[in-house]
Amino acid sequence: MQTDQTTARIRSLNDTLRTTLLGGKIMMTQGVSVLGPDRLSRLIERLRTFDQFEEGNDPYGEHDFGAFDQDGQTYFWKIEYYDPSLSYHSEDASDPEKTARVLTIMRADEY
Repeated sequence: MQTDQTTARIRSLNDTLRTTLLGGKIMMTQGVSVLGPDRLSRLIERLRTFDQFEEGNDPYGEHDFGAFDQDGQTYFWKIEYYDPSLSYHSEDASDPEKTARVLTIMRADEY
């Protein structure tokens, strides 16, 4: 069971990755990678400014998932926590020394 302090640290690290694109890896699915530069730029800006966290999409308060519509398409983004070698799940998502964050953005129909 996580403490409020641990959850707050995870949320802060996730928010940093999402808003600055720093502190982890950013991945995109094939459906996102084929967007032209203008559409991709708008999509990334939408990701960076996402703030619609609620119980339904953020039940643990970690800010690790979101969904939004843009240009007639629904997109999801998700942050996963891996060990530094990207081989296994991180043993402590609140510790950046033990965690490699990977944010993936995808079309909903690719999920």
